[in-house]
Amino acid sequence: MTQEVAIIQRRLTHYRVPLFETLRVQLAAQGIRFRLLHGDASGPERCKDDSGHLAWAEHLPTHYFLHGHLCWQPFWRQVEDCDLVVMTQENKLLNNLPMLLHRPAKAPLLAFWGHGENMQARRKDCATERFKRWTSHRVDWWFAYTSLSAGLVEAAGFPSNRMTILNNSVDTARLRLQIDQATRRSRAELRAQFGLGPGPLGVFIGSLYAEKRIPFLLQAALKIRALIPGFQLVMAGTGPERAAVEQAAAASGGVICFVGAVHEEAKASLLACANIMLNPGLVGLGILDAFIAGLPIATTDCGLHSPEIAYLEHRRNGFMTANSMDAFVHDVAAALSDTESLERMGAAALASADRYTLAAMAENFTTGIRACLAERAQV
Repeated sequence: MTQEVAIIQRRLTHYRVPLFETLRVQLAAQGIRFRLLHGDASGPERCKDDSGHLAWAEHLPTHYFLHGHLCWQPFWRQVEDCDLVVMTQENKLLNNLPMLLHRPAKAPLLAFWGHGENMQARRKDCATERFKRWTSHRVDWWFAYTSLSAGLVEAAGFPSNRMTILNNSVDTARLRLQIDQATRRSRAELRAQFGLGPGPLGVFIGSLYAEKRIPFLLQAALKIRALIPGFQLVMAGTGPERAAVEQAAAASGGVICFVGAVHEEAKASLLACANIMLNPGLVGLGILDAFIAGLPIATTDCGLHSPEIAYLEHRRNGFMTANSMDAFVHDVAAALSDTESLERMGAAALASADRYTLAAMAENFTTGIRACLAERAQV
């Protein structure tokens, strides 16, 4: 008899589409039918213009309350005959609660897919985080984003033998190819494309919002330039703090170059001509951009990072400094002054890119699903 697994997503983003396509194929090869059920983005999320589409996915009616802080997205009737239902662990998802509070004897196995906690929560002992830890124990299996997430779930008391580490990733194959193509051009030609000089080059690519600590980075760039002649910082992206970046760039005398949002070939060219990626604030999936380009990434111990910070191996594929301006500036300047060390970390970053791939993530997901289903079969 064919087993059936469903993953529930509050909304479907375009960067998850390749994962679910791959997962569907891999599970089918194992004789497991895969279903994806998803709802709609909230009002503010629609502005991101990052929704995805899969013709075979099943749509769920979605209702938001309290300015998006609560979501009702009923799905239990659609999945009551499944063998396993994988839900994201979001406190706002009211539809998770019925089965977490009371599960009938013949109900599907339940699993969470998540971070383990709100990584940006100011207080880990607040009511919302205590509630999240309580719900962690109400499922049969855990799909943890990274080893960091797995550690948090295990610390909350969930057994590690019923957990799968996914190593969260996105489809980076296209960007890798574009970077390979960009490197066929000279570094001088690539830099001329952005009006950059020949000196050491740091790059930031991402959304411009508070958790990225943009003012810190802008100030650090000027201080690094005082230590490293010819140093420039390229800022690429957009967001709430864009005006501040534009103003700082205009007043920096060429130390800071703002190029707006970059995509496809332009993003690849920028990565290909840089020496190091700088992000003193929240590091998430953007770390994969650095790895694919063979760039060490420098950040701080700011307490804001997403689970993907687990991929950073200190002094191997990048480094994390103490959470101070002096420490960050000193260590970045030291790295840029040591060509051999910088190249060694860049090579390690490339090796990390081969490890944290979408294909590997899908394989981890498939292996975990099979393990979860097998555990029920043995009961």
